[in-house]
Amino acid sequence: MMKRRTFLKATATVAVGIQIVPRHILGQGQTPPSGKINIAGVGVGGQGGGVLGEMKGENIVALCDVDWTKAAGTFNAFPKAERFQDYRVMLEKRKDLEALMIATPDHMHAPITLAALRAGKHVYVEKPMAHTLEETRVMAKVARETGLVTQMGNNGHAGEGLRLTREWIQAGAIGAVREVHGWSDRPGTWWKQPAERPTEAMPVPADLDWDLWLGCAPQRPYHKAYHPFAWRGWFDFGTGALGDMAVHNLDPAFYALDLGAPATAEAQDSGLGKETYAAWQIITFEFAARRPQPALKMIWYDGGKRPKKPTDLGDEIDVSDNGILFVGDKGTMLGGGWSGPPRLFPASRRESFQLPAKTIPRSLGHRAEWIQACKDRKPGDAKAGFAYSGPFTEALLVGNLAVRLQKRVEWDSANLRARNSPEAETLIRKNYRSGFGIVG
Repeated sequence: MMKRRTFLKATATVAVGIQIVPRHILGQGQTPPSGKINIAGVGVGGQGGGVLGEMKGENIVALCDVDWTKAAGTFNAFPKAERFQDYRVMLEKRKDLEALMIATPDHMHAPITLAALRAGKHVYVEKPMAHTLEETRVMAKVARETGLVTQMGNNGHAGEGLRLTREWIQAGAIGAVREVHGWSDRPGTWWKQPAERPTEAMPVPADLDWDLWLGCAPQRPYHKAYHPFAWRGWFDFGTGALGDMAVHNLDPAFYALDLGAPATAEAQDSGLGKETYAAWQIITFEFAARRPQPALKMIWYDGGKRPKKPTDLGDEIDVSDNGILFVGDKGTMLGGGWSGPPRLFPASRRESFQLPAKTIPRSLGHRAEWIQACKDRKPGDAKAGFAYSGPFTEALLVGNLAVRLQKRVEWDSANLRARNSPEAETLIRKNYRSGFGIVG
């Protein structure tokens, strides 16, 4: 078992800039005789443990977590895996690794992912893919340059509902789509926002390396207000409910309508904290026309806010705690993707619409398709790879930009800037603590 204190300080400061080495030199790139690949997990105490459980048919050879008490269950599930606290130490020591599963807080997704890609490892990273807009571009660029297989953990992207939504919309199920509404009950009782920074420090738990948990974020004393789990609402660590759930609930719209970057975004909310997101927010995105679809307005609601129920739905059904609604010229579609199979309204539209053929290939499963793509060295076979998830995550983070700036943002995607907001630069890009940067 290897901890950070045993690692040379000089190595730790340069590990994120590991040079790309041809895989034949590393002895990688060929599936071993067992047909299994060597996977390491980083951030395995919560969601990551569950994801690794779906990958247990492969060789889970290393586990890395800054909190060994929280990770104990996953450690016990894979007793033969070598344990680490510092991902940089693990990447330096375990040259046999072929792929990483990353499920840390949002702020560390990019530093760990980029270190792994530059070391020649395939990457599965939990959602949202990145913490900042710049990170989405850098991650997608390095993935493209290395030819490695990537996947973001929006697992509904592999579902039947997502494919049906695209097939039905392209077949004209509700005509031209002019509005999309997506919503979530979070944060609600899941975590607290807004919140104030605690004034008192708490003793750091014995098995937690707090400095490593902070990673690229500015120093602050440990407090349970951040860890475990409560980090999502803090600007320095999370992306709020939008980053947590819009990645699932709005995915069908981005996929079915071939959306790119929004032209504008603006937000209403209940009031931000000094360092945290609001208890609820409503974010309106505007997208330019895309043939054959017209210009689109997409509205996101969280914290229990929901769209007004369309009259098309009648008394048949009510909206759930999480969902998506497409409003077209010929009717309404509810659901699709992570929130379940699509349903057409009104009833007369269901009766008149002839279901199209299933033309989109179905998935092996979100984790399984990534594993198979890694074995085959085919990045395009992982359908939520960074070529898709980068632009998708960028679009969502423009919404958080409008929230943080408290103004309507005119987005210039080509130049990664807000045309009307030069003050946005410090939010589009951020400073990283030494040893945890994203530049190779």
